[in-house]
Amino acid sequence: MDLYKHHQRVWKILYFILRPIVKNKFNADFEEIKVDGPIVLISNHVTTWDPLLLALALRNKQIYYVASEHIFRLGFISKIIEWLVGPIARRKGASASDTTANCLKHLHAGHSVCIFGEGEQSWDGLSKTVIKGTGRLVKESNATLVTYKIIGGYFSLPRWASKVRKGKVFGRVAGIYTKDDLKDKDVDEINEIMNKDIFVDVWNDPLLKNIEYKSNLKAEKLERVLYLCPNCLKTNGLISSGNHLRCNCGLDIEVKDDYRFSSNSPFSNIAEFESWQKKQIRDFNFIKENDEIFFHEDGATLIEVLENHDKKFILEGRLSINQDNLYFEDKVFPLLDISKMAMTRFSVLLFTYNNHYYQVKIEKEVNLRKYLEIWKKAHNKEW
Repeated sequence: MDLYKHHQRVWKILYFILRPIVKNKFNADFEEIKVDGPIVLISNHVTTWDPLLLALALRNKQIYYVASEHIFRLGFISKIIEWLVGPIARRKGASASDTTANCLKHLHAGHSVCIFGEGEQSWDGLSKTVIKGTGRLVKESNATLVTYKIIGGYFSLPRWASKVRKGKVFGRVAGIYTKDDLKDKDVDEINEIMNKDIFVDVWNDPLLKNIEYKSNLKAEKLERVLYLCPNCLKTNGLISSGNHLRCNCGLDIEVKDDYRFSSNSPFSNIAEFESWQKKQIRDFNFIKENDEIFFHEDGATLIEVLENHDKKFILEGRLSINQDNLYFEDKVFPLLDISKMAMTRFSVLLFTYNNHYYQVKIEKEVNLRKYLEIWKKAHNKEW
């Protein structure tokens, strides 16, 4: 069976079925991409529904999405996804060389590929820079580069929430660049084009002015992104309820209809809060558990992810960290020997240590982002 032709047929069927559902769910207004031949589509990333939202702009062009490797470890569900759309696996917190090779294989065969350039969904409504290797992939592909912006998705379904807020989500073509347009540009210049084109600041975007995203749960699960109390500096005291984020020290911040914070908050929005807490964590300016350990989580599971998406259980127990080491029970992972670290969704930590790829997962509601920030501090990584 010709898989490419199969995926083209499936795309047309799914487009017909899913288009009205997705359009209605998000009140979506997406500009169509009209480009002949293979394209590298680079977009910002704000919701788990982004592949389906972008598909609204691709009426007549089937595309292969780069997707987080964890969706290939869902058993029968993974097999269905692969059969339907053939996503390209990307290991977060690991080398992307295999992903790049698979993307180029598709592009050189005349297929189109979509990459969410930042590598993860936005936490705070501001776009991050694209992964550095993206420019080289675009350069080597000889395909047309299309940059695209999803605007408003962060308010409609933030990474930290689980329910859609009905408002408005826009999709707009930011730029179209043929291989001739890019032939005299180096990799860094191409990266800069993509960074500029897909950048979205939801707090100041004119398209979103006066649009309300109504909900009685605007602060729902906000502690998945915000973990450090500005009053007491504890890392485990924030809890959300309805439209409020509270701490047992007395902090009470209300999230208003425009997703700004109430006037009693020291920050006007999530992005300001996020910037502050990152600096505090990196300066070690928070309440630590003791002189040896910054913080810990019980009930964590450590697995090693093997080739072909197989999993190997390592152990279950306590996860903890200080400025030098990540600990899992009696296992010690020096932070400087952890070459890469990332998160998927909000409760799964992924990292590479001595060429082994590990996953840490905790079923209960905890925030693991502070572990990632301590690792970044050790490696002098950018925010």
